[in-house]
Amino acid sequence: MWLAVLLTVIAVVADSHVTGSEGSYFQRIAARAGSPTRYDYSKALSLSILFYDAQRSGKLPAHQPISWRGDSALHDGDNGHDLTGGWYDAGDHVKFNLPMAMSTHTLLWGFIKFQDAYTQAGQKNAMCDMIKWPLDYFLKCWIPSQNTLYVQVGDGGKDHSYWGRPEYMNMERPAFKVTASNPGSDVAGDTVSAFAAGYIVFKNICGNAAYADHLLQAAKSLYEFAKNHQGIYSRSVPQAAGFYNSQDFKDELAVAAAWMYQATHDNKYLNDAKQFHVPGTPWALSWDEKKITADLLLYEITKDPSYKSEVINFVKSYKPGGGIQYTPCGLAFRNEWGPNRYAANAAFIAVMAAADGIETHDYLTWAMTQINYLLGDNKYGISYEIGFGAKYPLHPHHRGSSCPTTTHQCNIGDPGPNPNLLKGALVGGPDNQDNYDDKRSDYVKNEVACDYNAGFQGALAGLVHFAMHNTLPAAPAPKCHH
Repeated sequence: MWLAVLLTVIAVVADSHVTGSEGSYFQRIAARAGSPTRYDYSKALSLSILFYDAQRSGKLPAHQPISWRGDSALHDGDNGHDLTGGWYDAGDHVKFNLPMAMSTHTLLWGFIKFQDAYTQAGQKNAMCDMIKWPLDYFLKCWIPSQNTLYVQVGDGGKDHSYWGRPEYMNMERPAFKVTASNPGSDVAGDTVSAFAAGYIVFKNICGNAAYADHLLQAAKSLYEFAKNHQGIYSRSVPQAAGFYNSQDFKDELAVAAAWMYQATHDNKYLNDAKQFHVPGTPWALSWDEKKITADLLLYEITKDPSYKSEVINFVKSYKPGGGIQYTPCGLAFRNEWGPNRYAANAAFIAVMAAADGIETHDYLTWAMTQINYLLGDNKYGISYEIGFGAKYPLHPHHRGSSCPTTTHQCNIGDPGPNPNLLKGALVGGPDNQDNYDDKRSDYVKNEVACDYNAGFQGALAGLVHFAMHNTLPAAPAPKCHH
C-alpha cells in the first residue's frame, strides 16, 4: 500500500518536470502498483492530446509540439473582428463551432473527473495548454454587447475543393453568426458548457484564476443569450446544415444549465437543467446529441434515481443484446460513419458512470471491450489511433498530414503514406463486418475529427484512473485473433 502511495506521489511530482517519454516512464513504474492493462492507456491518452494540437488554426505558439504545422488562417475574422484560432474540424479547414464546443466540454469533463490520470501520465500541463486553445477562440466568438455569437469560419463547399496544407490556403473564409433574431441556442449552449467546465478546470486544475473568471463571466452572459433566444443554429446558418445539421437544442441547454450549476451552485441553473431535460434513451453521445451528458450530470448533482435509470438504459442499449449491431470482432456498430467515435463515446459514458458508482465492474469491463478493440483487439491487430502500437493507419483523410512541408502541391491520390504522422488521431473505423481500408480517399473509414477523439480520450483517462487505484477489472478476452 505504502509503495503505491509513494509511487503515485513520485508521478505527481514528476508531472511538473517531465513530459513525453519520461512521463510515461514514471507512469510505467507507478502502474506496477496498480491493475495490469493489455494496452498502455496513458500512452494512448498522451497521443490524443497531440492530435488536437495538430488541428490548431491561427498563430501558433513557440512551444507548438507539432513540428510540421505552422501559422495558418491568420486573417479569419469579420469586418475587422478577430476570429483567429480554434481547431480545424476534421481533415478539412473549416471551423465548425458546434462539434468543436462539444469536443471541448467533453474533454474538460473527463479532465475534471480523472485529473489524477492526466497527472499520472505526465500530461496535466499538456492538457491545460491543449484545451485553452479552443476556449480562447470561443471568447473571441462571443460579443455580449451585440448578442452575437460567431459559429463557423470557412465555407464547407469551397474548403472541400482544396486539397492542401492549411498554411497555404488562400480562399475566402466567410464567418457566420447567430444573433437574437437568428438564434442558435444549441451551439450557444455547447459553448456555455465549454466556458463553465473551463472555469472549473482553470480554477482548480490549471492554476489560472484570472482566466477562469473571464470564462465564467462569458458563460453567464452567453447562457442568458442561449436561454432567451431559442432556436436551431443550422436554420439560422444554412451554410452549416450540409455538414452539422442540428436536430434540437434542448439537450444542449440542459447540459449548459447543469454546467452552470456546477460552476456557480446557483439553484436557478439546476431548475433550468431539469426543465430543459428531455426523458428517454438517447441514440448516441455525439456532436448533435448530448442528452446522455445531461442525464449523467443531473444524476451527479441530484442523485435522483430517474436520471440514473436513464444512464443505465443508455449503456444497456450499447451492450450486447441491447439492440445495437455488433461487428463479428466486437465493435458496437452504431453507424457506418465514424463507428469508432460512437463506440468510444459510449465507452466514455460507461466509464464516467462507473466512476459515479453505477455498475462499476460491469461497465468498466464493457468499456474495455470497445477501447481495446480500437487499440488492437480487432481482426487486423491494428490500432485505429494513429501512432499507437506497431501498426496503425498510414493514409488518414487529412490534408495537412498528407501534404509534404516542402511543397505547395499535393494530391489526395498520392499512393504513399502521409508524410506527416498525425499522432493520436482516431480514424472513422471499419464496416459492420470489421473490414477496413487504409485509403486516404475513403473519408467514411479514414476521416479524423475533433469529435472522434473527445470521448475516446476521456475513456482512456478513466481507464488509467481505475488502473492506478488497482480497481480496473481484468481485460476481457478479444473476440478475434489476428
